[in-house]
Amino acid sequence: MECVRLGACTFTTAVVGFSLNEAAFSAEIIRGGILSVSRNQGIAAAALGMPPLLTLRRIILPQAMRSILPGVANQTISMIKGTSIASVIFVNELTFSAEQIVGQNFQFFQVFTAAGLIYLIMTSAIAVGQIVLERHFDFLREERDGVAHRVRSFLGMKAKRTPEKAPVYIGRERLPALIGELCRDIASAGGPCVICHNVQKSYGGREILKGIDLTVNTGEVVVIMGPSGSGMSTLLRMINHLEPMDWGEITVDGHLVGYEPLHGGGVRPVRKRLAQARAAARIGMVFQHFNLFEHLTALENVIEAPVTVYRQKPNEARAAAARLLGAVGLARHMDHLPHRLSGGQQQRVAIARALAVAPRVMLFDEPTSALDPELVGEVLAMIRGLAEAGMTMIIVTHEVRFAREVADRILFMDDGVIVEQGPPAAVLDRPAQDRTRRFLRMVNKVEEEVV
Repeated sequence: MECVRLGACTFTTAVVGFSLNEAAFSAEIIRGGILSVSRNQGIAAAALGMPPLLTLRRIILPQAMRSILPGVANQTISMIKGTSIASVIFVNELTFSAEQIVGQNFQFFQVFTAAGLIYLIMTSAIAVGQIVLERHFDFLREERDGVAHRVRSFLGMKAKRTPEKAPVYIGRERLPALIGELCRDIASAGGPCVICHNVQKSYGGREILKGIDLTVNTGEVVVIMGPSGSGMSTLLRMINHLEPMDWGEITVDGHLVGYEPLHGGGVRPVRKRLAQARAAARIGMVFQHFNLFEHLTALENVIEAPVTVYRQKPNEARAAAARLLGAVGLARHMDHLPHRLSGGQQQRVAIARALAVAPRVMLFDEPTSALDPELVGEVLAMIRGLAEAGMTMIIVTHEVRFAREVADRILFMDDGVIVEQGPPAAVLDRPAQDRTRRFLRMVNKVEEEVV
């Protein structure tokens, strides 16, 4: 009995010591892998209403594994080479056992060769496993049949497959009916959709927004223009509560997003259920640099939030996503990863992804500024189609011609305040403020040089 207790105590001590020895190294390897993933991936997931743990599991870790695996494999091999640490858990250290055998039969070459082969087999198994896993998580590598494919099948790993065919409708003219179908359950009855009251925001003592008041009605297209650093993108992020306010109030369809009212007036941030509040608000957001999930195909990008956040049936989500991608002219690119798409195609996938959550309002943060001039037209045509479909939109852009065509109202912002606003003809052709006139002269000059 005493021997059993002693053995159990020795085993526990070894496990604790072994864990402490390896935990710090492994934790840093994993942390480094997570930090290697762009922060924009998490922001894009949050904009879709994904909670932090779901974002970590579905978006961050699959991409981080490309950086984590080499370090983990190296650490595992080092751990095997240091088996004397764990000798009380498994067997006596291999080379010590080999020395004992040599001391009896003096067959140095055979015994140490056998010990070396055992080490080689153990480390080779780790190396092969590393190669298989790296290929599995390497979303930039084209899928190929071969040894790696067969090994993945043997291990029960799913390979990327071409998505199932679904009804596809091609053409922007299908957008109104498609958007009406997507948003029929959350459509507003009219009136204000987004209301911002006295919104203020500062970074490090510098005021970014200085008391913004803005009302966007249902079905209205509001274009925000102004020089960089005016707080336009910050305002969009606060509407979706990707950035907290310092002061003020923002409601979407009459509801606060990420805040709750106080009895004495004012609001305070919601500490819990923030992701659920974003999801319930149904706000679609399209970013300047696309922020597509790099490890997912175009179709998988579009169905991710409907399936994991809104619990839509996968088959239904896949069919709706196929129709959306068809409507934006990407029916033949549904199974392509983002790196195989042009900038304009990636931005159209981003628009389809935002539409897939049946949004009450769409936010566009300079959707064409990261595109080549030749690709701008296809994205702007897509946004025109949304405007024709009656989608409520707030668009930050420097495209004057586009703003004139699509906007119901144009706001000009500078230094954190709304300088002036009104119909496109009034703001663009007859601006009342000198600051607006100077900005438009500069933008028009740049556009003429490009042409």
